[in-house]
Amino acid sequence: MNKKSILITILSLCQASFIFAGGILTNTNQSAHFIRMVARDASLQIDAAYTNPAGLVKLNDGFHFSFSNQSAFQTRTITSTFAPFAGYGGNATKEFKGTASAPIIPSLQAAYKTGKWVLSGNIAVTGGGGKATFNDGLPSFESQLAVLPTAISAMGVPTTQYSVDAYMRGSSFIYGAQMGGSYAINDMFSAYAGFRLNIVNNGYEGYLKNVKVNPQHPLVNPTGGMMLATDFLTAAGKPELAAMVADREIDNKQTGWGVAPILGLNFNCKALNIGMKYEFKTSLNVESKTIDGKDGGLAQFKDGVNTPHDIPSLFTVGASYQITPQFLASVGYHHFFDSDAKMADDKQKFINGGTNEYLAGLEFRINSMFLVSAGGQITRYGVTDDYQKDLSFSINSYSIGFGGAVNVAKNVMINIGYFWTTYSDWDKENAKYASIPGSDPVVYLSGKDVFSRTNKVFAAGVDFSF
Repeated sequence: MNKKSILITILSLCQASFIFAGGILTNTNQSAHFIRMVARDASLQIDAAYTNPAGLVKLNDGFHFSFSNQSAFQTRTITSTFAPFAGYGGNATKEFKGTASAPIIPSLQAAYKTGKWVLSGNIAVTGGGGKATFNDGLPSFESQLAVLPTAISAMGVPTTQYSVDAYMRGSSFIYGAQMGGSYAINDMFSAYAGFRLNIVNNGYEGYLKNVKVNPQHPLVNPTGGMMLATDFLTAAGKPELAAMVADREIDNKQTGWGVAPILGLNFNCKALNIGMKYEFKTSLNVESKTIDGKDGGLAQFKDGVNTPHDIPSLFTVGASYQITPQFLASVGYHHFFDSDAKMADDKQKFINGGTNEYLAGLEFRINSMFLVSAGGQITRYGVTDDYQKDLSFSINSYSIGFGGAVNVAKNVMINIGYFWTTYSDWDKENAKYASIPGSDPVVYLSGKDVFSRTNKVFAAGVDFSF
């Protein structure tokens, strides 16, 4: 354990991703249409302003708008097995659970069509979108303290317990504003060109205070009760160890912005429609702003320090087929080029290629007023063991969404949907789970983490045109 390790672990709590659907840094669930049907990459409705902007040429002339709100709720659980945990609570296996909620995730799609031309825009939370508070810590954090009694015992002072006051809170938002134009080349082909301005706004708060241990030392701690670890280690002539567990605090904001060009193409032939889109990488850094000098002693959180925060390029393709006038089927594919996007600590080096998503959906119109829909998505990440770190982990999943729409007026439609995700657990064995502080040569202890998550999203929206 070195001087920075505990605070770095605290920050790993705060830097958790808040992604609900899509790649590592990208939200693809931009409307209630997606939540109720999932596969929307060949859409010809107003939600195509995000999913398939080249297909907007199939709208009627005039103004078209869609407003949606999503409420997303996640849990992230790490079940950890590490022998020193048994010294606090009696069990070597512990469960660390965090929750993230985002009750308001709004998005707006807009388009104006005249003849062969369409001007469109999209405003949404294109990445992140939530806040999380962690009250019980994480295994990589507690493991740094769990070995403290072992280190003190190695000094000849029997010690069995530790305690700490810790608080962590993180927020992550990437706001996106997209604008572009579509043109109908002929009845079958149309094209789109545009851009998206991405603005990053992250916030981190955390502290580590009052680390205590119970050294059985007749002079320094005659009662054998809990005492501040810094006091004991200072009295024991170990100032370097005392510095490691001294009180630390972080209050930090990170901001940045970048622009990504977007190209699209749509093909339509009778009942068949195919949409394609390519979003270029958003190259950006986030700049650190520390409040009242509370940077935790970490260089990357000092004022003015820039950290890579690229949003990877994305290719999507989808096809829909109107099987009958009432029955529509759709499929889609997404690929995120994650390995080409620079990330903090060069985490992109631990990704083999990128993320692949496979989508399918069905929609059935009951009558002129009601329709129902459902769909699914399979997500496969290219991350490796070295990428997975506590709550900033990405694990394979499949998702199901369903819902419907109601035409409450000739040009007004309400969409509602529910979407949930089931994740595959990820087991990670680590031979260097934590080191014993002060050991020379360094002595590492092994441990194991099992990462798991849950996710559910509710959405409602309204489309209208005139």
